Amino acid sequence: MKYVMEALRRKEAQKKLPVIRMEIDYELVTLNDALKASDKVQIIKSKERLEQLRRQLLEIEDD
Repeated sequence: MKYVMEALRRKEAQKKLPVIRMEIDYELVTLNDALKASDKVQIIKSKERLEQLRRQLLEIEDD
């Protein structure tokens, strides 16, 4: 039973990969716009969100 649950969890995580990558792309565009506009608040927010997405991506890839 443990192996079945683990396999299902991995399968769900693999389905999330394209979504996370799209979110990273979107956040990179947002960061680029913020950099061009010198919007320091948005730059910080985008960097923090990118860090969260990076962690999620690494968690999925490590499984």
